[in-house]
Amino acid sequence: MNPNVKKLAILAGGGPAPGINSVVGAAAIRAALNGSEVLGILDGFKWIMEGNIDHVMPLTIESVSRIHFRGGSHIGISRANPTKHEQHLENSVISLLRLNVDRLITIGGDDTAYSAYMLNERSRGRIRVVHVPKTIDNDLDLPSGGNTFGFQTARHIGVGIVRDLMVDAKATSRWYLVVTMGRKVGHLALGIGKAAGAALTLIPEEFQGTVRLQEIIDTILGAMIKRLSYGLPHGVAVLAEGLVECVDPADLQQVVHLERDAHGNLRYAEINFADIVREKLLEGLKKYNLATTVVAKNIGYELRCSDPIPLDMEYTRDLGFYAAQYLEEGGSGVVVAIDGDRFKALPFAENIDPTTGKTRVRMVDINSERYRIARRYMIRLNRDDFEDMHQIAKLAATAGISLDEFKRTFRYLIEKEPPPLRLLPDGLPPPAKKERERAKKGEGGGPVEP
Repeated sequence: MNPNVKKLAILAGGGPAPGINSVVGAAAIRAALNGSEVLGILDGFKWIMEGNIDHVMPLTIESVSRIHFRGGSHIGISRANPTKHEQHLENSVISLLRLNVDRLITIGGDDTAYSAYMLNERSRGRIRVVHVPKTIDNDLDLPSGGNTFGFQTARHIGVGIVRDLMVDAKATSRWYLVVTMGRKVGHLALGIGKAAGAALTLIPEEFQGTVRLQEIIDTILGAMIKRLSYGLPHGVAVLAEGLVECVDPADLQQVVHLERDAHGNLRYAEINFADIVREKLLEGLKKYNLATTVVAKNIGYELRCSDPIPLDMEYTRDLGFYAAQYLEEGGSGVVVAIDGDRFKALPFAENIDPTTGKTRVRMVDINSERYRIARRYMIRLNRDDFEDMHQIAKLAATAGISLDEFKRTFRYLIEKEPPPLRLLPDGLPPPAKKERERAKKGEGGGPVEP
């Protein structure tokens, strides 16, 4: 490579996600065809923020033409944060200038997007920067509620895992507690649980603030009792790892020391939330003399480096093309997105949450029809159970306690239940009302996990 020729550089930050290599390959090919030389900055900001410019690699058409089929990151990845110290941010700019880079594509989630924004500001026009949003967490505020790349592949793989666990649960009459990645949001857990038809899915958004660990335990325990009343001693519960962040710290500090990463995020992988819930759940089951095997399982690392499915592969190749082309035409300072089937540039400044000073995070909308449908398909205690004397008596008998004790223990769980979903302005038509009454009498009923 000619050291005097201006170059395009590409780096990836945060955690892996299916489709990183598709972005790298497409962007490098587009830039090369436009006559640019392309550098891969290895391991995110890790080296350049220390002023080390030795960890780079040329990205030629020949070297990247087939990497889009594979998961992982051809150029490595890290969670190194150049915005934590002024000198690290300055070092990053200087390192890129020493490499003769005048254009930079960053690939990452909300933390990397913020780093890209700050680097763009610090470079003062010397380096043009665009960011490609990446995360299996699906928590970036993209146009029209669009998915972040990697999410659909991670959900696809996660559904396969939960499907197989559902079969095992039924064969062995046991319960699985599956904790999924997702940081502080529940998109991935809900996407997996809803598609797979898990017994229930718990996400942090439904609790809206600090929650006692016991409420989570009671929610799962109530679902187990309800399924057992149907003659089903098995099931799979999907829990979003972000539940850890909304549990009262006093409840967690009794069992684990809380650590955070370079961006200030809880190290969820260091908190074995599934085991914590399992132990508490077994205590609850013992209280009601219910003997059930409960197995805890974390999934996430199995998802984030999978080969991308075609949907993510095509999506990310388009994003890579747009990023390189936007820089080639002189653009800078934006997050590259696709709205429908058209390119959209989102200015960095508009993507910053004024209350946090960081990139805006998109939570699951628990008032949306998507969530409310998911909730209705879950096998968990709801208002209908407590309004039907026959049903509540059946549940109390299954738990081996009195009707009043069951109400005192579990009724509080329905306080946060969303209102019923109504598609017609005047409520349910007569045929649907009759069907609901039949279901209450045990002549039919809502969907039950096989």
